[in-house]
Amino acid sequence: MNKKKRIVVKVGTSTLTHDTGAINLKRLEALVRVLADLMNMGMEVVLVSSGAIGVGVGKLGLSEKPADTRQKQALAAIGQASLVAIYEKFFKEYGYNTGQVLLTKFVLDHETRYESAKNAFETMIGYGVIPIVNENDVISTYEIEFGDNDTLSAYVAKLVDADLLVILSDIDGFYDGNPAQKDAKLIEVVEEITEEIRACAGGEGTRRGTGGMRTKLNAAELVGEVGIDMIIANGNTPELLYDVIDGKQVGTLFKGKRQ
Repeated sequence: MNKKKRIVVKVGTSTLTHDTGAINLKRLEALVRVLADLMNMGMEVVLVSSGAIGVGVGKLGLSEKPADTRQKQALAAIGQASLVAIYEKFFKEYGYNTGQVLLTKFVLDHETRYESAKNAFETMIGYGVIPIVNENDVISTYEIEFGDNDTLSAYVAKLVDADLLVILSDIDGFYDGNPAQKDAKLIEVVEEITEEIRACAGGEGTRRGTGGMRTKLNAAELVGEVGIDMIIANGNTPELLYDVIDGKQVGTLFKGKRQ
């Protein structure tokens, strides 16, 4: 792992927000501090951040995320502005600039737009800027959306030729059963995603987030097919990213296919 230089880190809504939907500033600042320190170590970091709709829900004092598409689009616009402003403030305190990238699958399904996005990422990374990526939920429709940011992070990892994708979740990794049950065991390494592994995946995620273990397995497959490793780990303690880089056992490692 200490040979990994370019990493994509994805953080979910449930990690970034309190149960109220408001931003968990303590955790977000800890994440920013660690990512900035990884940059200080000479690494290249791309951050895929959920949370726009969740933050919008919190700002407006709603009790839960609405199911109506129009409402979700409006909440994404309201929440994204606050989320990026806070990221920018914290990263600036540690000496780094950020760039916002809002993507839809429509962009990455077209060769010219794909290359344009790739060039933009490479230029930002070359400037030492940390790209902060989210799906463009304000304009997304079924035909052009990724559907969840686990999948988006996998596409981004492939786009930027990352060495590693780390998905920070609200559990410690991938289990052989429901992690809420005492007899569930953490699977430390997954060499191949088999039907048996798929059977271990649970439901659809939390009321604030959109992803579950199934979407994370899909992400592991997407990056694994081009040789990119992926780790699922607990985002409640962002400092564990240091252990990831040091090659210590953290969460669950999905090994990419070696050419």
